Amino acid sequence: MKSMRSKAVVLLCLFFLSGCGPYSFSPGGKLSSDLKTITINNFVMNAAGGPANLSTTFTETLKEYFQRNTRLQMKPGGDGDLVLEGAITGYDVTPQAPTASDKAGLNRLTIAVTVRFTNNRDETGNFEQTFSFFKDFPQTQTLNQVEGQLVQPILDQIVLDIFGKTAGDW
Repeated sequence: MKSMRSKAVVLLCLFFLSGCGPYSFSPGGKLSSDLKTITINNFVMNAAGGPANLSTTFTETLKEYFQRNTRLQMKPGGDGDLVLEGAITGYDVTPQAPTASDKAGLNRLTIAVTVRFTNNRDETGNFEQTFSFFKDFPQTQTLNQVEGQLVQPILDQIVLDIFGKTAGDW
């Protein structure tokens, strides 16, 4: 009886493990092994408002994430195997959660980034897409009071979304 139970456990394990074959949980999961370089051009600021260094901060955050999580080497000049470029196209504060006194209970900071991705080895993966994310803050605070706490987490999430679309297996 014990050997039959052992065989059943082994078969179940093999069954579940066989379903995991095509997935990769390692960073850069869908990057082909023939890809060696990436060019990340400076993103430009095409939105009104926001910190003066927002486009530089975003570009550097994106570069650092790709360097830490892929084997790709940065190649300046626009001729990497992969190329990321684009613009910050939105930096908006909008009222949320109206209250009985016609005031917003919360305000929302939303940042949008339009990205052009070019794979110079396989053009089927090329795209242009806008990625955005937001954080809410209390109506009792001004944007100037909370901007330093909100911007980086928003940019970090946008970078994760871009990475997932371009290099991840999600």
